[in-house]
Amino acid sequence: MDRFELRYQDYSLSEDQQTVRDAFRDFFTSESPSSRVRAAEPTGFDERLWRQLSEMGAASMSLPEAVGGDDATLLDLLLVAEELGRALAPVPCIEQAVSARALHAIGAPSDLLAAAADGSSVCALAPEPVGRGARQLVPGGAVAQNVLALDGDALVLVHSDEPPAHVPNQGRTPLAWWDLAGGQRRELARGAHAVEVYERAQAEWKLLMASALVGLTEQALHIAVEFAKTRETMGVVIGSLQGVAFPLADIAIGIAGARNLTRRAAWYLENEPGVRPDLVPAAYAYAAQVATHGATTAQHTQGGLGFTTEADASLYFLRAKGWSVLFGDPVKDIAAAGRLLADELPSQTAPVLAAATG
Repeated sequence: MDRFELRYQDYSLSEDQQTVRDAFRDFFTSESPSSRVRAAEPTGFDERLWRQLSEMGAASMSLPEAVGGDDATLLDLLLVAEELGRALAPVPCIEQAVSARALHAIGAPSDLLAAAADGSSVCALAPEPVGRGARQLVPGGAVAQNVLALDGDALVLVHSDEPPAHVPNQGRTPLAWWDLAGGQRRELARGAHAVEVYERAQAEWKLLMASALVGLTEQALHIAVEFAKTRETMGVVIGSLQGVAFPLADIAIGIAGARNLTRRAAWYLENEPGVRPDLVPAAYAYAAQVATHGATTAQHTQGGLGFTTEADASLYFLRAKGWSVLFGDPVKDIAAAGRLLADELPSQTAPVLAAATG
């Protein structure tokens, strides 16, 4: 078998994984209706919802049992992120999960791990190494007291007693500028392992956000389908028209592909890291593409109603646009995936060329 063999072909969930998914779906459905999402604007943070979620163990589930966690796998976290995206829940769950895993991987002091586990202190991740810009827009930065950043080969924790001012943005997320070269800095580790932990955290953030975008798109599709089943034109429901039904079916195909690609990338990252590094940027870029296209089509399905600020379709449209660029332009991830595949190409084509040339 060559390297393109589908190593993890079964994307069905185990009984335990279904239980995790259903528990968080029920929670978000009950506690994060669209009215509560709107009430959390413009910062995109509901403190009470975050406390509720932390009490459920969402902040600590990604940690090992030895430090008070639940030994959740990366796939488990993807399931939570997908339900978060489906409900547009205004909580920094992705940032906290990724940071907590990185802190444990680096052997951070117990006080930092404890604060990350109980959600009392929000920790975010700098999207780029400090060398590429000390002042960065940090996802979750407007509600975080700590930001993990890579400065050279040192993994540092930058602390602020009060989070910086919120930066208004289309996605209604708690973005904020952080000066990662100043402030209260605490070096956690240095060397190749520190770099590896930071890059792993970046990859996990992208996969969790990709999963959140999948959930977002699926709910946007649901809203559009329900509308298309009842709205009539010229005596027929619009869902019976090819010009409406086919674009909606196209969204469903995109959702399935993005979900499977994201889960496959997560499986490789957790079980065979380094074997298929191209899958992470590919999954992130594709999920962003599916979300922006899907949310736009879903909004168009409702015509003039879908573009009103009162329509839930608008909530999903704005967040699809905003969430997909929190770590920068996904086009860069397409280029990164292409470079990684190109680097592998010679080793794959050499035997073929040798056989062809005799």
